[in-house]
Amino acid sequence: MNLLKKKMKTRPFKPAFCLKSAHLQTLFAALFRRQSLPDVEIETFEFDDGDFTECYWHHRPGPGSKKPIVVLFHGLQGSFHSPYIQGIMHALYKVGYSSVLMHFRGCSGRENRLPRSYHSGDTADALAWLKHLKTQYPGSPLYAAGYSLGGNMLLKLLGEQGSDSPLEAAVSISAPLQLEISAKRMEKGFSRLYQNYLLRDLKRALERKYDSHPISELIGLEREAIGKLDTFCAFDDAYTAPIHGFSSADEYYRRSSARQFLKYIEIPTLIIQALDDPFMTEEVLPDASELSDRVALEVYRHGGHVGFVSGNLIDPKYWLEDRIVEFFDNILD
Repeated sequence: MNLLKKKMKTRPFKPAFCLKSAHLQTLFAALFRRQSLPDVEIETFEFDDGDFTECYWHHRPGPGSKKPIVVLFHGLQGSFHSPYIQGIMHALYKVGYSSVLMHFRGCSGRENRLPRSYHSGDTADALAWLKHLKTQYPGSPLYAAGYSLGGNMLLKLLGEQGSDSPLEAAVSISAPLQLEISAKRMEKGFSRLYQNYLLRDLKRALERKYDSHPISELIGLEREAIGKLDTFCAFDDAYTAPIHGFSSADEYYRRSSARQFLKYIEIPTLIIQALDDPFMTEEVLPDASELSDRVALEVYRHGGHVGFVSGNLIDPKYWLEDRIVEFFDNILD
């Protein structure tokens, strides 16, 4: 049976009344969602380069367990405190899955040890964590869901690994599949507000790096110049690219964009995108010739960026969680 063609029981996404706007879809869950905090167990994972990250387990399986595990990858400056992460943890637990969020370096609330941080195409950390999980839980099916930057990273990893992927299935949500297009989009209109908000946190994190590392010597960026980095392109050209070994933001975007890797994916993979996503344009979307036969692309007219809120304002429904669970259930069946 072709699992990617199996009939979808979850209704196709329909935005909540009064929430058709891309910005309302994007902001509603982030600002107004109320939910209990998932109980978590924190595992510190050490990388070979001497750095570390923190991985948050929700109902971690015991030794010898065969319970499926879903690995979660957050978006830019996201964390366990992101409402979409807490929501999917709750949804997965209700149907018998364990879940674990792998924070990107420095995103858990603890500063990472090295001058570098993380970026959209950094698949090495995720691959190391996934291999660790395969060793620790050999009887558990291993799935993954990535949001925004985490979705781009996940899709790139799947393409790089091909038939050697440690995962059995994956879902990507609102991924900026062509990073340069997304970065340029964020400089226009209302999207600049999102850019300013995210850049504020990125620049604060970079400021803290100067307290413990010779950043100006490493990349030639004086601390006083951080405040002038007013776009993602400028920030990535000044810090993200050079600290991670790229010659420029252009090279970083070109090599790290996931779209070019989609045809090499060899596990069942679902990509969910919205045409009105304010973090990108329709230009980022691949055509059918760029997808392997193991990839299903679902594109919706509405949904915003990691939004997809249906129902109504009094009783909102977070459609993404039902769709993700359904996809993994189809694979498990």
